[in-house]
Amino acid sequence: MAELRHGTVAAAAARASSGSPAKRDAEAASASASSPFLSSPRSGGGDGGKDGALRPPPPLHQRYSLPAAVRALLALEDPRSPSAPASYRILLAVLACVALAALVSAPSVWSRLNAPYLCRKDGIRLQCPGVSNSLWENPHAAATSWKPCAERRRDEISDLVSENETSGYIFIHAEGGLNQQRIAICNAVAIAKIMNATLILPVLKQDQIWKDQTKFEDIFDVDHFINYLKDDVRIVRDIPDWFTEKDELFTSIRRTVKNIPKYAPAQFYVDNVLPRIKEKKIMSIKPFVDRLGYDNVPMKINRLRCRVNYHALKFLPGIEEMADKLATRMRNRTGSVNPYMALHLRFEKGMVGLSFCDFAGTREEKAMMAEYRQKQWPRRFKNGSHLWSLALEKRKEGRCPLEPGEIGFILRAMGYTKETQIYVASGQVYGGNNRMAPLRNMFPNLVTKEDLASKEEIEHFKKHVTSLAALDFLVCLKSDVFVMTHGGNFAKLIIGFRRYMGRHRLKSIKPDKGLMSKFFGDPYMPWANFVEDVMITHQTRTGLPEATFPHYDLWENPLSHCMCRA
Repeated sequence: MAELRHGTVAAAAARASSGSPAKRDAEAASASASSPFLSSPRSGGGDGGKDGALRPPPPLHQRYSLPAAVRALLALEDPRSPSAPASYRILLAVLACVALAALVSAPSVWSRLNAPYLCRKDGIRLQCPGVSNSLWENPHAAATSWKPCAERRRDEISDLVSENETSGYIFIHAEGGLNQQRIAICNAVAIAKIMNATLILPVLKQDQIWKDQTKFEDIFDVDHFINYLKDDVRIVRDIPDWFTEKDELFTSIRRTVKNIPKYAPAQFYVDNVLPRIKEKKIMSIKPFVDRLGYDNVPMKINRLRCRVNYHALKFLPGIEEMADKLATRMRNRTGSVNPYMALHLRFEKGMVGLSFCDFAGTREEKAMMAEYRQKQWPRRFKNGSHLWSLALEKRKEGRCPLEPGEIGFILRAMGYTKETQIYVASGQVYGGNNRMAPLRNMFPNLVTKEDLASKEEIEHFKKHVTSLAALDFLVCLKSDVFVMTHGGNFAKLIIGFRRYMGRHRLKSIKPDKGLMSKFFGDPYMPWANFVEDVMITHQTRTGLPEATFPHYDLWENPLSHCMCRA
């Protein structure tokens, strides 16, 4: 024992007096050079034990010439020891700082890695985290970040009161074309919920423009509509039998609520309409176009509107089946499965006239359009002298409908070839074949529902103009790419549907109409420059995920109110 203690003390003294770090490095290097990794099993002395057994290899920092700090780290030397090099202590301090920084920033990094794909407004521009070079699909991240969540869940508890506790009955006429009627129906369900009232099945109004006598049951599945919403709002098919003043609902002031402001808040109905319903038991609301706001309505009411639009309002099975056939035929026009584009071409005579924009044409055409505008909108037309400057201003601001040839230029600049299969949804184009010729020359594969369906198939749907509009709606909805040429309820409902049901995978292109003014206004602008402008401008105009901005209706962008993170 005495010898052992003497040896240990001597070794410690030797380490303490070993001189500079360089000397220790040299000694370690010479020791490692003279020591093999393993002792020879046949050796009876030297590195082997007295019995010739194998000895463990020396530590790594003794085998190689390494910097002092690294050798100290490998040897796990106590940094508080006087023999520990200063560089080793600095290294440990740096590692501690790095570890602390990583610990602090880990939640933020994890949050960024798991953040959903979302575009953000930067002034008037939309900034998106990544864009796709594909002509037919948006980025994969955009398609997988969000999911629909306005549907009714099985575990959802109904807050519907009993029939005896409802406030009364409301009745509306859904005015306009198919898509305006659709929005009115969604809003009718919403205000019935706000006022805790029973909704009488809306009537589709026969207005002067559409001249259509379609009833609700001629276009929509009534049973599905009522059953899907049975836990949200009480809906009845007709006016109750006990009410004997049916003719007064839209003729008598006593039975009609008028002068509701556009985009009225939910509280307006509670304060001004509900008391009259409680008093009279049955009231009609007229007019009912855009009479409910968005930002001034509770989130659950906006989600209910999405539930009506995307889940409760279904077209009749016959319409759905015919639309499926048309979409299938579009995908097989080349003999094999091909993608197709749907183009909503808004260039009917009424739209051209109402826009008060100037378009290319002969003097005779311009004179006829001026006469038409003066007859239809005499207050706006006046004597027509002020319209030229107004038309130029509107075109520069991108507020004029795109002509068929103009949308053709934009699509070719985006990279779509003449082989692209295009389904055209439109009314009768103003100017006829002459106006369509430039677009058809660039894209010869233009077809309509009349081209795809037989006379016998399409004849059944001609009974109701709204049924034909429903076919266009569904074929556009199922397309790989949807392109609009001007605003309106049809286009924004299609874009909203594709965002909601397709989860932003499907491209929905909103052309920058101001670009065409810039292109045609500069005869010396090279085609390559125009292509570059189009490509850059439209990278983020393809229906990518973006927040529902204030004062921005949810029909075109339902994300904030009606979608959840996937």
